[in-house]
Amino acid sequence: MPYALFCNEARLSNAYPTEADVWKLARKSGLVVEAVSEEDRPAPRPVLENDYEIRPCPVDPQEDPLRNRADAEREAARGVQWDTLAPDA
Repeated sequence: MPYALFCNEARLSNAYPTEADVWKLARKSGLVVEAVSEEDRPAPRPVLENDYEIRPCPVDPQEDPLRNRADAEREAARGVQWDTLAPDA
């Protein structure tokens, strides 16, 4: 199942093939911060800012998660942020 970025119940991004794809894009967009680690962890861990979360999502019939990933990678190489590619919500 594909994954997307959400805030509360609103889907904010295109669907991507893996959760790791969305983490990568969220990091590039500045939505990931390093949280103070818990005692059993030696280093800070990445978390999403505010009420953002990455969750599985259904794919719209006209959407292709693999193509979304390829488009995002191509746009990132050109310096365009991924959140400008998000569908209108």
